[in-house]
Order: sequence, then C-alpha cells, then structure tokens
Amino acid sequence: MKKNVLLLETIAEAALEYLSDHANVYTAYDEASLIEAKGSVEIHGIITRGKGQINKALLESFPSVEVVARCGVGLDNVSVDEATARNIMVINAPGSNASTIAEHTLSLMLMAMRNMYESAWQVKQGNWNWRNQYSGDELSGKTLGIIGMGNIGQRVVKLGQAFGMNVIYWSRSAKDSDGVHVTIEELLQQSDIVSLHLPLTPETDQLIGAEQLNLMKPGSLLINTARAALIDHHALLKALDDNKLSGFAADVLPEEPPIADDPVVAHAKTIITPHSGSLTAATYQRMCLLTVQNVVAILNGAEPDPKSIFNREDLQKNNS
Repeated sequence: MKKNVLLLETIAEAALEYLSDHANVYTAYDEASLIEAKGSVEIHGIITRGKGQINKALLESFPSVEVVARCGVGLDNVSVDEATARNIMVINAPGSNASTIAEHTLSLMLMAMRNMYESAWQVKQGNWNWRNQYSGDELSGKTLGIIGMGNIGQRVVKLGQAFGMNVIYWSRSAKDSDGVHVTIEELLQQSDIVSLHLPLTPETDQLIGAEQLNLMKPGSLLINTARAALIDHHALLKALDDNKLSGFAADVLPEEPPIADDPVVAHAKTIITPHSGSLTAATYQRMCLLTVQNVVAILNGAEPDPKSIFNREDLQKNNS
C-alpha cells in the first residue's frame, strides 16, 4: 500500500511524477492547505525545498512521519535535531549542485574582476565610449583562497586552476587536492579572492567578521555562494566603505528577499544574485529526483543512498 507524502513546495515535474507513482502525494504550499492537511491525513514523509519549514511544530502535527527531506544540500530550514530525536531520517542531496554552484562562483569572480555588470549596463544606455574609462583585472595569476573543501569547494579548486589561478584552501583537514592547505589566517592574508564554501553551523556562524576582514589583502574580493550568516555584514559594509575590499559578490543574503533599501544590495561595490546558483534546469531536476527516490526507498523499506542520510550516524547512536 502506498504511503502518504506531504510536499511543502513545488518540485521538478519528473520528480513529482516519480513520487506520484510510488506514494500518495498531498500538497501544502500555504498555511491554509497545511492546516487542512494536519486534520485530514496520516503523513509518513515530508519534502521541502528552500522555504518550507520542517520544524518541531510541524513534526508534532504529523506523529507518523518516518522521513523528512529537502531537495537541496543545506538544511537551514529543517530542524535536524528535532527529527533525530524522533528517530526520523533526514534526507538531502549532497553533491547534486556542486558543479553548477562552482560555475556560479567563477561567474561572480569574473563579473566583479572584469566589471561586467557596469560594462553591460553602460552599453544598454548607449554609452559605448564608457570603454575609454573601463578598468578591470584578470583571474590568471591571482591567488584564490577557498574556505571549505566539500564537493563545491573541491570543484572550485579545479575551475580556478583552469583559469591559471594559484589556489590555496583552508579546511579542518588536508584534502587530496591540487590546492595548498594553509591556516585560515594565512589564507586571508595571501588571497586576492576569498571564496566561502562552508555549511552553516554554530562553529561557522559569523566566521568572517571584522578581525578576519582586517587580515585580508587591501583591494581583495570576497565571494559567498554558501550561507549568508557566515559573514558579519555590518563588518563587511565597513570594509567596503573603508576600501579594504574592492568588492563583494554573493548569491545569498541574511534576509531573502532583501528589504527595499538593503545596504549590501545597494552598495556600489557589490554584485548580488537572487540565490539562483543552483537553479539550472538540470541541477534542479537532479536534486528533486534524487531526493524523492531516496524518500520512496525509505518508505518502502529499501536502502537509500547512504550519503543522502544527513543524520545517519546520530540515528545509529540512538538505536545502539
């Protein structure tokens, strides 16, 4: 007999078709439909993307849940500890967006270093002669410092080296990589471009603050395609205003969507994209399909991809 799965957000069509073939699918894309679902059906699995919150209150409303999942990598909107305490598997899609976010990271570097956004805008305004005052720089020969060497960070190493960059990195342990492992202080002091690729944890929250920004080379560039809370944005704005940094480019913000007068978005030295780094058609479909396949496997008593079970070790401890 098919089990019941609740979707808090839309997912890729191919993933929805697969899920519908193997489970009874219910949707709760707004508060009203969520309230209706709470009183009408026994839910065994819950799937979200980036906005729908899987928290304590939701899990209390659906006591039969066996698995919760996010079609993506980060789990900021999933209460992992609460799920683990209830012996619920937490599923994500590690590695599924590595290439596309790495490419987005390099795109932001190029846009910032070559001043592409301003160049394109000036041409659209009919100002071809802006080229006479254009100034830009190249990636080749620059030192790229990568903080965090998961799937995305390791992919950025390869892309950076393909552009002729000298790549150094910091992670808790040395990796099998062509980059050079250094301390975080050495990385900040030596890098022309610093790129963040860490998950958000209590240890990484506000990792880049005033002290770290002061260590960076004058005129260096900071890139963040990971999590906004890795950076103290008040300290960041001061570093930009004081010309400590030449620029900041990011795909994430503390508040999304940002308020109308968000100072980071409005700053002349920033390039901000709308958290779209992983939203290529291929990656979106891959993340969603991988996620629903693992959810279906769990609900049917089969073995999912072990790498997709985020809280696997903690669940094993709970049951030992």
